[in-house]
Amino acid sequence: MQIEEIPLDNLSVSTINMRRGRRKPDVSDILPSVKARGVLSPLFVRPNGKPDHFEILAGKRRYYASVEAAKDEDDARELPCIVLGEEDDAEALEISMIENLLREDPDEVTQWESFTRLVKEGRSVEDIAATFALTELQVKRILALGNLLPRIREAYRSEEVDAATIRHLTLASKAQQKAWLALFEDEEAYAPRGSQLKGWLFGGASIATSVALFDLETYSGQIVADLFGEDGYFSESDAFWEAQMAEVEARKVAYLEAGWADVVIVPPIEQFCSWEYERAPKSKGGRVYVQLRANGEVVFHEGLVSRREAQAAERRARGEEEKPARPELTSTLATYIDLHRHAAVSAGLLGEPSLALRVMVAHAIAGSPLWSVKPANTPSRNEKTAASHAASPTVQALAEGRRAVLDLLDFDSERETVCEDRYGSDLVPVLHRLLALDDDEVMRVLALVMAETLSIGSEAVEYLGEHLSIDMADHWQADEAFFALLRDKQVLVALLAEVGGETVASANATETGKTLKGLIADHLTGANERPKTERWVPRWMAFPPSAYTERGGVATVAAAQRAKWLVESEDESSESGQDPEETELADDEAEPLAA
Repeated sequence: MQIEEIPLDNLSVSTINMRRGRRKPDVSDILPSVKARGVLSPLFVRPNGKPDHFEILAGKRRYYASVEAAKDEDDARELPCIVLGEEDDAEALEISMIENLLREDPDEVTQWESFTRLVKEGRSVEDIAATFALTELQVKRILALGNLLPRIREAYRSEEVDAATIRHLTLASKAQQKAWLALFEDEEAYAPRGSQLKGWLFGGASIATSVALFDLETYSGQIVADLFGEDGYFSESDAFWEAQMAEVEARKVAYLEAGWADVVIVPPIEQFCSWEYERAPKSKGGRVYVQLRANGEVVFHEGLVSRREAQAAERRARGEEEKPARPELTSTLATYIDLHRHAAVSAGLLGEPSLALRVMVAHAIAGSPLWSVKPANTPSRNEKTAASHAASPTVQALAEGRRAVLDLLDFDSERETVCEDRYGSDLVPVLHRLLALDDDEVMRVLALVMAETLSIGSEAVEYLGEHLSIDMADHWQADEAFFALLRDKQVLVALLAEVGGETVASANATETGKTLKGLIADHLTGANERPKTERWVPRWMAFPPSAYTERGGVATVAAAQRAKWLVESEDESSESGQDPEETELADDEAEPLAA
């Protein structure tokens, strides 16, 4: 490697330099040294096509400091330079990045710009990771910034947005990003950030009607409007996806008939990474990738092939022969082997119930192609209800139990739930961790997993509440959110009769709802010289629950009646030896359940 002295006038900053395009750098820290001693560390340069002219790949700050120093001198300065070849832009960019990374950590957006250029020059994620001593996951996270709108990236570069917010925004669709950006740029609005943004993006199980590909007029399922009457939501996700997938399949057929090489459907459990693909027209084998998102949104990416396929096409275009790799096993033989090995392992589990328990818990936590488990969706759209629930001692106790289990499994302590509604590559690692725990520890994990995945408002809650002899007075007391939600005057009078007695209730039966609520609160707290009623809970919340009127419409009561009926049917069928489902079908004269 030879060092040459090159005049300042024969140098300019290369377009490859990773810091080119940013504002003129601050060189005040190195300017005194450059004026006194000159530049000691050589710059990396290469010819740029002009006679005796070179472009700077690394050393931009030393160059600008020398320009400033030369203003006070009569003689033209020369800088020590290492001259590289001009063939490989990717190598030149790598040199620029490595040199700058050693001197001053660039922000992630600048790294993304450089890594993206390296990918376009043919470098793989593995190559970039090896070159810059990063993990492949770190490189992929930086490349994921390409999923962001340019304005959001610039806000991140200027530190207007924190890293946690950016991580969540990389998972958002373009439509969601635009909606968030509108809030971010509105001085009077609030743009959710961090964990709040995650809830904003993925918090609800409901799917908005705006993402439907099909005609809503033909949809036979139920659609619920929000409180403002502006947005609609599908109440049943299964019915929505059935209609949505029918339309996706119809469009797939249309794409194939139009001459596209293939249409690939990417399920919600897989992330579509745009940097792994290159553009290819229909005439050159371009495919259509249909990205399904968990919120029901469908994105059609037309004219793409994988980067590996694009590189193979380039090799063929250059006349380089490429031998197709012949698999060692045929698909039929592979199926034969899989079936026999699966049977052997399944039979082995029969004799290892302790191991089978751990396998089951791992499936409940991580999911699999045959398991679909998700935590109960506890947040409420009503802010007061959500705040009341979050402040509940039982929720706090669950949170403490969750933190202990997360620590036991060596999971991220910030993880919101142990179970996740997805399936990835973490099933075996979770199983491996469970195998290192003793039975008592596994049972603690299992208990939390079941607590997280217990369906809200279900017959199971009612059955377990009675079985566990739950006294809600140990877990709840009336709060502001409860009183704010009380509307029915007949019910308010009945509640007052419970806490204050029939005489007080009769005397105030004609008062306003606000007055009745105040009287109930006084009796519960002992305020205004009222006798204090201890450990009171409304009938709907007790185990078993009951109603205050004959009108019905109490969900807990209906669920409890359903649970009781199912148990009684099971007991009767066990005694008679008849299938409970057959008993249900045969019992034409059974009394209808209360609404």
